[in-house]
Amino acid sequence: MTTQAECFISVDVETAGPIPGVYSLLSIGACSIANPDLAFECELKPISSKSVPEALEVTGLSLDRLSETGFEPREAMARFASWLSSMNGKPIFVGLNAPFDWSFVNYYFHRYLGENPFGFTALDIKAFYFGKFGCSWEDTKSSKIASRLKPKLAGDHTALADARFQAELFRLIERHDKE
Repeated sequence: MTTQAECFISVDVETAGPIPGVYSLLSIGACSIANPDLAFECELKPISSKSVPEALEVTGLSLDRLSETGFEPREAMARFASWLSSMNGKPIFVGLNAPFDWSFVNYYFHRYLGENPFGFTALDIKAFYFGKFGCSWEDTKSSKIASRLKPKLAGDHTALADARFQAELFRLIERHDKE
């Protein structure tokens, strides 16, 4: 029996609110954990006019602008799926607070393409850090992880920049011995 190689993909999304279906997925950023230069980025047309003002404020995204410049969700997800299929191996979804990001990606893949190339699981960087360092859950905030591990990159609520930041954090956690 041959097992397909795994390709760990850091994924970050920006959204108009807390739950898929009611609020729109606005931006996807993804990169290979091993090689963050292998990257995907896409902005989407909103599927709803609903938004949480703070969600848009933190990202600087505009529903009006995205209605004109974003990709239709079906096309965006097809592009993302195509990019994932170009990676060497089975894509493994990795995120910082993965349940949030994965819920939007999963919803959009199923709604627009009928299946999710990542399957039904995700690897959460917060949980990975929690297990590796035996810290409190409060200490799994990205700012606290970054303070401890000193990454070169930083998150800025831009999906691709955040995906690359997460990829660096993942690599630093993976290499770090428990103290």
